Amino acid sequence: MILAAGLGTRLRPLTDHTPKALVEVAGVPMIEGVARRLTAAGADRLVVNVHHHAALVESFLDRLAATLGVEIVISREEERPLDTGGGLLQAAALFRGGDPFFLHNVDVITGIDLGALHAAHASGPAPAGAAVATLAVHRRDTRRFLLFDEGGLFGWENAGTGASRMVRDPGGDVSRLGFAGIHVVSPAAFDLLREAGYSSEEPFSILDAYLRLAADGRRIAPHDVTGAFWVEIGTPDRLARAEALLTSGGPSNGGSTPPRDR
Repeated sequence: MILAAGLGTRLRPLTDHTPKALVEVAGVPMIEGVARRLTAAGADRLVVNVHHHAALVESFLDRLAATLGVEIVISREEERPLDTGGGLLQAAALFRGGDPFFLHNVDVITGIDLGALHAAHASGPAPAGAAVATLAVHRRDTRRFLLFDEGGLFGWENAGTGASRMVRDPGGDVSRLGFAGIHVVSPAAFDLLREAGYSSEEPFSILDAYLRLAADGRRIAPHDVTGAFWVEIGTPDRLARAEALLTSGGPSNGGSTPPRDR
């Protein structure tokens, strides 16, 4: 699933008349780059949520599906964006089968090995320790960290504000890692989210939901992708940086120092 329903407010004025998903990076709309990486990793069907300038995104995806040779199905968030968690839960009926699936932010340009991420999720401890989700994370210059120990995710902290949250006491070594905006999720997550009281009718963050599941003893696992090329296109400055890297023949699959999160 590609999360593409955001308003893209930090990219204004580019997104006043263009959905963030269709903003071009080195001549390629963001959503096309993500779709091509996912299909190259083996995805033969894509679910995409839409809201802002939805008709433009849908029209583009109709053409892209024919080019890629994959099915693309749309989850429409008519009234308002439902955030990462609400968007995923609303789209639950569009998923088929019982296999783990990718969940990928539309504004992430990366050379992360998606196949290795999926394999890491599949090879996690089972059955009792099997992960609900496996998150691509890395060591980068950031103020916002997810906290992991031997049992998986247990909290977060913001070094800029001093705020933090831990849903249980850590055990063993603790890692502070930045989230890369890509996960592999087990289908069991849908029922677990509903059982935890989440609804597809209200916006909620999937990271907040992961912490609630972690508090209930569910494992949210990390997969370290430090060193892989990664840029999040959240602001005009980051867009310009990504353009410069990609048009100058910079790393598309190799290592790169990620930008600092603000």
